[in-house]
This record gives sequence, structure tokens and C-alpha cells, in this order.
Amino acid sequence: MGLPVRKTAQHYTYHDYRNWPDDERWELIDGVAYAMGSPTPTHQAISAELTRQFGNFLHGKLCRLFPAPLDVLFPRLSEQDEDDVDTVVQPDLLVVCDPAKIKQGFIWGAPDLVAEILSPSTSRKDLREKYDLYQRSGVKEYWVIDPPGRWVQQYVLGADGQYAPEVTWEKVGTLVSPTLAGLELDIASIWA
Repeated sequence: MGLPVRKTAQHYTYHDYRNWPDDERWELIDGVAYAMGSPTPTHQAISAELTRQFGNFLHGKLCRLFPAPLDVLFPRLSEQDEDDVDTVVQPDLLVVCDPAKIKQGFIWGAPDLVAEILSPSTSRKDLREKYDLYQRSGVKEYWVIDPPGRWVQQYVLGADGQYAPEVTWEKVGTLVSPTLAGLELDIASIWA
């Protein structure tokens, strides 16, 4: 697992983030900035396949699919202005079922489902900081996809606000989403 490159010189907010150069890709978690690397062709192929399958399933439904890059702001109760928010991430794929969360330039609040495709430069952040963020913020379902290992971990938020023990799908099988009733994903199709 690679260690993420971080900016820790100060507590950053969305105001800072929006003023950084467009050619730099960052995420903020609790005011700490984490660099985002460039995706690989394998990463993008998996993202494209997931986008296709999710898009087909969600066509004509209320829930909306958004592939990266799209800013998702996780405001605290005290943060009513977007400039004050200190947690902004760009999941690889996200599904939002509440239209009120979809704003002009970003998503405001926890998506219903998030999928992250691991890469060497982001895997540690995806498995630790983002896992904690998504759990405490109420993301109902979190998928972690590992291209080299060809496995998918599925975390589902319980009534206690904690992710239940993960279900790991290795190479084959059918992943069934409890958040998006009727969504069944053939794991083997992700690696094709």
C-alpha cells in the first residue's frame, strides 16, 4: 500500500481547494489535503464497465450515477457555507438518490453508494481515511475494488451507523446491492 502525499501545513477548506491550480488533483479529509495520482488504463477500464452497468440499471430511476471527477462535500452541522467545508472527495463512482444533494458544481452530503478503485497511490487512503469518512457520514454502501487482486469488498451501513463485516467477492460471483434494490453485478464482468 502506498502512502498518500499530503499537505498538512494548515487546515484546508473548500475555499483553498477551489483556488489550487487546475492541473493538480487533491482531496480534503478533515482539513488535510491528499494528492490524487493519475488513473491507469486498468483503473479506467474498470470504471467504464461499472459506469455502464450502473447506468443501465439506473436508467429511468430516481437515483443518479456520477463517475469521477465530481466534488462531494461532506459538511458538518456547523458548516452551512461551502467555503467552510473541510472534507471534499472525488469518489470513482457514486450514486445519489436524494435530488436535493445535487448542486450546480458538487454533491452536498453523503451519497447513497460509493465505489473506489484502488491504486498504489490511493489504496491506503481509500481503506482507512475514506472508509472512516464514509461510515461516519452515512454512506449506505461502500465498494472497494482491487484490480491486481481481482476482489471487491462490499461494506453495508448497519442500523448502528457502523459498516457490517465486509463481504469479499473474489474474481467471480454476483454482488447484490441492498441499497439499490434489484442491482446485481457479475464480478467477472469487471475484469473482462
